[in-house]
Amino acid sequence: MARRAVALLVLCLGFAGLTGCAGSAPVAERPLTQANEPYQLDSGDKLRVTVFGQTDLSGEFTVDGGGNIAIPLIPPVAARGLSTNELQASIADALGKTLLRNPNVSVQVTEFRPFFILGEVQKAGQYPFVNGMTVQSAVAIAGGFSYRADQDTVHITRKRGDRLVEMDVDTGSPVRPGDTILVKERYF
Repeated sequence: MARRAVALLVLCLGFAGLTGCAGSAPVAERPLTQANEPYQLDSGDKLRVTVFGQTDLSGEFTVDGGGNIAIPLIPPVAARGLSTNELQASIADALGKTLLRNPNVSVQVTEFRPFFILGEVQKAGQYPFVNGMTVQSAVAIAGGFSYRADQDTVHITRKRGDRLVEMDVDTGSPVRPGDTILVKERYF
């Protein structure tokens, strides 16, 4: 009988030790961005376009409201919905048809379009996007949750191509440039 009590005590202490270790493990692991989903350009993105050997054609450009960029000496080039690699090819094609033979073009995003946060935060508004941002860091940029905020789930509206996608996500979810985050009011 005493042996059983000692064995039970050792077993309970062992489980208690294991539960103490559980606090150091990550709560949830998820990728911050969709690695296979390339960034799509849209209005408000600022780009650095370099046409090698042609300083007059190189420079900083902003994707306008129509989704185009205006590079000197060629018609406006559509950028909305394209990746930087696709835009490079499009610019090289336009330059190759009119001005240059085998142009070498590079496109880099210098500043992402802003994100918007509304609802139950201290300072709703438009903020500059930071790479690797999550909903939690976006709320922190907006001054934190208000006392009425639902801190578990938020609503994100995201543009994908020509359509808007709406989803309810937790605060660890990634934010993309141009997202509109709505922090709802809790009901209790």
